[in-house]
Amino acid sequence: MKILDKIVKDKKEEIIKLSLKNPISSLENEKLFSRKCISLKDSLLRSSSGIICEFKRKSPSNNNINYKSTISEVVSGYQKAGAAGLSILTNKKYFDGNIEDIIEIRNFAEIPILRKEFIISEYQIFEAKSIGADAILLIASILTSEDILNFSSLAKSLGLEVLVEIHLYEELKKISGNNIDIIGVNNRNLDTLEIDLNNSIEMYKEIPDKFLKISESGISKVESILKLREVGYQGFLIGENFMKSDDPMEEAYNFIKEVENEI
Repeated sequence: MKILDKIVKDKKEEIIKLSLKNPISSLENEKLFSRKCISLKDSLLRSSSGIICEFKRKSPSNNNINYKSTISEVVSGYQKAGAAGLSILTNKKYFDGNIEDIIEIRNFAEIPILRKEFIISEYQIFEAKSIGADAILLIASILTSEDILNFSSLAKSLGLEVLVEIHLYEELKKISGNNIDIIGVNNRNLDTLEIDLNNSIEMYKEIPDKFLKISESGISKVESILKLREVGYQGFLIGENFMKSDDPMEEAYNFIKEVENEI
């Protein structure tokens, strides 16, 4: 079984247990459920670098990315560095993330938070709103066209923005409706975990101009950002490049300032 199939299988079982323990009606009563979301799209458009910084402890391809830095200190550093947004993984089994991570930083985070999760149920969208996320990720490869349409409509009705992630042109064909804000091209093949930055370059022209376009994964050099900006990308999601360093905050600061100086 491929790693993506394993993640989805485990997530289905997890949601059944969660929805029984803490139903949607309870989520709607959470204090953060009523807060007004911060626009990730607007933040990216205003940002000079367009960089979304990610907090990640581990991944299926790397079991020990960073267990030294706390999420509070990293996020504080990302904000000071000038990040346009934050990407926070909430998958426990494969990334050692959790919803408490977002709740913890929501108290002081002044920039938009993207809940990065393998969303396969409406329950997770209500949960995202209840923990203080501003946007959700929908991964086209694990969803049907109907799923994407329904999930994006629900998210927008709750005030959340929607980032749909694609890797192949065929996945772009699944997208419909007017409730998607951002299209992200993942340079990492989620089945093989191999990375190819040219995927973003080749996919750009296929994505309709009505969407804000970002490139995700495998971005570790300022030169790559500049090349992708020339193609037309307005946002860049960077995770492991910062987190695998001894000081993610300083690494992000230096990287973002170098990008800004080159523009």
